[in-house]
Amino acid sequence: MTRSSLSLDLEKLSWPLGRLDEAIEWLARKSGLSGCAVDIPSVPTSAKNPEALSEWLTAAAIALAVEIEMVESSYAEADALVRNCGPALLQVRIGSEARFLAVLRSRMPGVDLLSPTLVLHRVQPCALRATLCRELEAPRIAETEELLERAAVPARKRPAALAAILREQLASVRLSPCWLLRLTPGGGILQLAREAQIPSRLLALVSAHTAQYLLWLLSWWIIGQTALQGRFDWGWLAAWALALFAMIPVRLLGTWWQGMLSVRIGALLKRRLLFAALQLQLEEVRHHGAGQLLGCVIESEAVESLALTGGFMALLAGLELAFAAVVMTFGPAGALHVLLLVGWIGLALSIAWRCSRNREWWTQSRLKLTNELVEQMVGHRTRLAQEARERWHQGEDQSLSGLMTLAIGMDRPAMWLTALVPRGWLLLGLLALAPSFTLATASPIELAVGLGGVLLGFRAFQRFAAGLAHIAGAAIAWKQVVPFFRAATRPRDLGASVAATGPSAKSCASEESQVLIEAHDLTFCYRDRGLPVLRDCSLSIRPGERILLEGPSGGGKSTFASMLAGLRVPDSGLLLLRGLDRQTVGLNRWRRSVAAAPQFHENHVMTGTFAFNLLMGGQWPPQPEVLLQAQTLCHELGLEDLLKRMPAGLLQLVGEGGWQLSHGERSRLYIARALLQGAELVVLDESFASLDPESLRLTLGCVLGRAKTLLVIAHP
Repeated sequence: MTRSSLSLDLEKLSWPLGRLDEAIEWLARKSGLSGCAVDIPSVPTSAKNPEALSEWLTAAAIALAVEIEMVESSYAEADALVRNCGPALLQVRIGSEARFLAVLRSRMPGVDLLSPTLVLHRVQPCALRATLCRELEAPRIAETEELLERAAVPARKRPAALAAILREQLASVRLSPCWLLRLTPGGGILQLAREAQIPSRLLALVSAHTAQYLLWLLSWWIIGQTALQGRFDWGWLAAWALALFAMIPVRLLGTWWQGMLSVRIGALLKRRLLFAALQLQLEEVRHHGAGQLLGCVIESEAVESLALTGGFMALLAGLELAFAAVVMTFGPAGALHVLLLVGWIGLALSIAWRCSRNREWWTQSRLKLTNELVEQMVGHRTRLAQEARERWHQGEDQSLSGLMTLAIGMDRPAMWLTALVPRGWLLLGLLALAPSFTLATASPIELAVGLGGVLLGFRAFQRFAAGLAHIAGAAIAWKQVVPFFRAATRPRDLGASVAATGPSAKSCASEESQVLIEAHDLTFCYRDRGLPVLRDCSLSIRPGERILLEGPSGGGKSTFASMLAGLRVPDSGLLLLRGLDRQTVGLNRWRRSVAAAPQFHENHVMTGTFAFNLLMGGQWPPQPEVLLQAQTLCHELGLEDLLKRMPAGLLQLVGEGGWQLSHGERSRLYIARALLQGAELVVLDESFASLDPESLRLTLGCVLGRAKTLLVIAHP
């Protein structure tokens, strides 16, 4: 590794666009994110376009089994970006040529850059920041320095004044994009744990608590030495006080490491579960229902809290039991005490297993009640309007009575575990010392050591029992969460490299003769139905066409539209986008080409700003020109009066916790959301049903003028 000066030699340190595939591969390998060479798609000539470059980087990251995220930082955030950007690719410019810096890691005292010669160069963070900001600062430096000279600012203060003025002028200006590399949440748990530095923090936690117990035993040994000698010694007292005071920083360090470990493990679990939830298919979500999904969310919180609490308590209890066994070997009972301790641990584990089994039965009953309650809450308006009042609470008393019976059966072994196990060990340990005490076959020192080991085991069993109870609860909750947790490991439908790096679908939009969507003999059957809802359905859509699809209710129109949009996979048949199937194109590219506005009951207004609900199909946060485009579209759809009524306009909070939208306003919001994605084909499913004649006229004119290709589903 070499160290450079404050100025970076970009010709030497930066990678050209043509070798970006080598840069990302070696960056992933050197940082430990990828262990072997893989076949990465070569950089296409179209990658000079920012959108095509981001698409290629995503395909390359997927080939490496890593995740890449583009970050656009402002000038004010440049220091934070430099301190926390490794491993990452930073875009810089040499003249008009775009080049890339491969940042391996960013840590004190410098930033490690991987050069095209595969040599690590450590550079100063200030030098890297100056390189990233140079293009923005250059046009303003001469003018600002002239201003400082006219203001007679002393020469020694001019650098600080220049930096302050530039920060004020350029604070909100965006820097060149940065791409951060990290492990995908669907990767191996051990690899994710190593990336989060969990093993090293766990080792530090165990070391801190081991040191704490050693100091604690040392303090008791010193007190015993002083007491059993029958005389007071200031030296021994000072040593005892020193041991106690030394425990304070060690305990604080252990508590800090435990908190850091809890945060890292909790973040890892949440990231994995969120990624897994986004991997669920539409039919899985519909099959589980709102109640069961909410129950899984609640159980995931239980897994985190109970597992961490119980895990730490069991870890500390294990350390204390180990120290107790070591101490008791020096007591009068010796090996007998250790054998009794091992046997009592086995008894505690058997009681914990029985408690876990009863708790699992109780949890299943509780989750069933939770699912039913949530489903009733979702449909409470229908029940109020149409169900007889005397039937609202039918069967609830019986369900609660069954839950209480299971709770009583769960609490009895739990009481044995938390109360009987520690106190039983205390009694058993004292009985083992009784013969030596009554027959006076042991010295006072041996009796004191044996008694100390018993008391240490009593304290350990208290933690051990509580820790086992928490771990049992976490294991039961884990059984409810594990199907969603495993969904993160599913292979992602990302398409072949030819689709990811070939010409974009937009470049082919002018070829009117080419078929956009081809559907041949599509068949689809819901998992809870015996007969297929669609059988042998075919359709051909060319660019620029306006198609109206009519049919009776329940005839499968919406199901057919969801297959065209990539939301469902047909059971049989052939579905092509510009001659390529979904496996070749990839799900992400398919959905960017076909945008759908589902039926009203399957579409939602998220709790957020009106702008977020409009632009959630694109990049967020949006550029100012994108916000202007969204506002123009709202005016064309007749939503101008709504924006004027809302105090914050596009930034007004809407949804459950904000401004409430009418049925027609929601419908036009869904239409705008689909149009703003810029897809080649827009599918509108019953989107005009709730509009009045004037709103329908405005909306239909806007849709016909903006949609490149249109498929409208309606009742005849």
